[in-house]
Amino acid sequence: MIVEKYFEEYVIGDFRLSTGRTITEADIVMHAGQTGDYYPHHVDAEWCATQPFKQRIAHGTLIFSVGIGMTTGVINPRGISYGYDRLRFIRPVFIGDTITVKTTIKEKRDHKKPENGLLIELVEMFNQRQEVVIACEHLTVMERDPAKVAA
Repeated sequence: MIVEKYFEEYVIGDFRLSTGRTITEADIVMHAGQTGDYYPHHVDAEWCATQPFKQRIAHGTLIFSVGIGMTTGVINPRGISYGYDRLRFIRPVFIGDTITVKTTIKEKRDHKKPENGLLIELVEMFNQRQEVVIACEHLTVMERDPAKVAA
């Protein structure tokens, strides 16, 4: 869905929630193949059984990628992603865990180009127990309303 909104239309504290997505063994195997990250914590069930978590852990980068993808239901051609800050892998995600994502408008800042603003969203990914597993800030460069820039 395409929804055009200018920087001024975003309200600090507004949020959106995703639906759930269960992480599978296939997700982990595919991510290992795509990235070359075959670290035993992710792919060696026997070795993991001897470790504190007793099971394989999904790659943090896998959960980050899936979670961000879950936030993209609306396309706004007035903005473009500028990147992510303060990315933290807080808790492990295991095969069979279901993640959901909450994205909250955290802050609005001026941008070096006066026709734009910088929108900062807090992105929190949760497991099925509502524990935060990943948190980060998403930065988006947004167009300001031309009628308000000229004023």
